[in-house]
Amino acid sequence: MSIGFLRQALNALQKQSCRRTPHRVNQWFKWLSPGLSVKRWLLISIGGVLLASLGLAIWIKLTPIFWALELVRGFLGAITEIIPNYISGPLVLLCGLLLLLWGQTRTVGSITEVLRPNSDEELVDVLLAHRRLYRGPKIVVIGGGTGLSTLLRGLKHYSANITAIVTVADDGGSSGRLRREFGVLPPGDIRNCLAALADEEKLLTELFQYRFQVGDGLTGHSFGNLFLTAMSEITGDLERAVAASSKVLAIRGQVLPATLSDVRLWAELSDGRRIEGESKITEAGGNIVKIGCLPVNPPALPAAIKAIKEADYIIMGPGSLYTSVIPNLLVPEIADAIAASVAPCIYVCNIMTQPGETQGFSVADHIRAIDAACGGRRLFNAVLVHKKSPSERALIRYAQQHSHPVFLDREDVTKLGRRIVLANVMHEDDTGCVRHDPQRLAKVLLRWYSGAHHAR
Repeated sequence: MSIGFLRQALNALQKQSCRRTPHRVNQWFKWLSPGLSVKRWLLISIGGVLLASLGLAIWIKLTPIFWALELVRGFLGAITEIIPNYISGPLVLLCGLLLLLWGQTRTVGSITEVLRPNSDEELVDVLLAHRRLYRGPKIVVIGGGTGLSTLLRGLKHYSANITAIVTVADDGGSSGRLRREFGVLPPGDIRNCLAALADEEKLLTELFQYRFQVGDGLTGHSFGNLFLTAMSEITGDLERAVAASSKVLAIRGQVLPATLSDVRLWAELSDGRRIEGESKITEAGGNIVKIGCLPVNPPALPAAIKAIKEADYIIMGPGSLYTSVIPNLLVPEIADAIAASVAPCIYVCNIMTQPGETQGFSVADHIRAIDAACGGRRLFNAVLVHKKSPSERALIRYAQQHSHPVFLDREDVTKLGRRIVLANVMHEDDTGCVRHDPQRLAKVLLRWYSGAHHAR
């Protein structure tokens, strides 16, 4: 019985080796891919060995080298008398190359074990991915809320040159409490974006979103908000806090607040009421006719303006129209920089209307609201609209909350001078909750960018 068991084990090992060998060969050939900056250093290393050997030979007047060469020549001459040179030459050459390849792969394997001890991913795959991501387009994404973090989760797989410009007008929940108690800018939306751009996204999101259930003064606060507040106190302001946090969390890209001013939103409703405070605007339940902020014309963060000027691609939204997207455009320098940019710019329209903000709004209504906030200027070239209607279960669920799919009025959108990009970019969970799908959304946006970029 033990012999049979050993035989089965040997067969299993042979099969595993057969499967593993092609994989290893494939990994070896990846090291020959252009752009890794590995082959040149390998050749330089070999050249260094040859020069060092030559220098040593010259230093010791060639005497040991001469006899060593004579010995090798005699040995090789004897071999060629037994085995023809057209067989022995390639054979020796092949042995040398195999030894070199074996030594290099073992060296790389040792380095991989040190740098990525708990990862199944090959080092060459990491280098190739790193090279591809950092050659990606410079993308600037403008917005806030969960919509922006959803988009970032998809975009980070296409480029590491991402800048998220985030609104700092939030005054509700944990962010609002920290804003009132510590005088810091609200960290909530920035927290979500940092988690979305991190490599260890799942674990970091769970950590940053964790809310304390007990504790004097801690109840209701998320760990991420407290972390950023503490970093703001240590570094002096939110910009430095976010930069330091980005290094600690090893995120792809950067997250920037639109302004460092203590911005407070206000809105005028169709019934004449004037509401102050971002969280109170949606709670008022009216129709917004005008929106602004205090202080008027807050200064933009210089790094945000620099990112927009250098951008290859600008994306606005998705997110709450009046409390996530437009607040960034109330910073005049940001709107001016987008207007002056020659980069393709697209607006991602929401899938569903939002009670208290966009009830009854069509796609064209969303566009008009953004244009009005920017003094009538057209900041974006196209609008991305979800194509397929949600399920009946989702429609019933949202109708109970007075929310409905955003209607696409094609003629009005065309009259506003925008191209329409229709695509299926929605994810619907088991409860009927609909959101933009990060991967689908990013794929469609990058495809449109490629077309717009080549058309220029």
